[in-house]
Amino acid sequence: MRRLSVFNQVSIDGYFRTTDGDISWVKSQRDDPEFRAYISGNASGEGLLLFGRKTYEMMASFWPTPEAAAAFPEVAKGMGKAAKVVFSKTLKEPGWSNTTVVSGDLVTEVHKMKEGPGAPMVILGSGSIVAPLARAGLIDEYQLLVFPVVLGAGVSMFAGVGKSIDLTLKSTRPFKNGITLLVYEPR
Repeated sequence: MRRLSVFNQVSIDGYFRTTDGDISWVKSQRDDPEFRAYISGNASGEGLLLFGRKTYEMMASFWPTPEAAAAFPEVAKGMGKAAKVVFSKTLKEPGWSNTTVVSGDLVTEVHKMKEGPGAPMVILGSGSIVAPLARAGLIDEYQLLVFPVVLGAGVSMFAGVGKSIDLTLKSTRPFKNGITLLVYEPR
């Protein structure tokens, strides 16, 4: 069975974006060579990336650009190379290399993907798909980069889960810029 992980950036108060959709707060803490090396090494282009439509459109508007290639060459290359699936009922043409649009029922489609052969899958951002997949018990690992910022209000990737999900801490990794990676698995 294929593994499904979530890789997300959250504020210390648990939000992955502000209520108006802003995520610019994640850019303020990246000036750390060890952190940049971790992000670059994590973006190999291996595996299958899963997105909701909003996050996909945001990623597709940045990663294929010359600006992304100049600022984050390894990450931009990995993002372009990676196979991508965007779950959307409205998007018809993805417009970014190696992307498939899936419009069927999210939980059913991901369950089928997990049962089939292939590389591990990772959800990047995409809170709209994290909550239903967490509720369905389809997520095997949560990798959270906790940023040292309090937003005061925002959107949780778990909004709408509607139940308690007990997790076990598997590892931690602090970075000099104050960001801490926390890796959890469901119990």
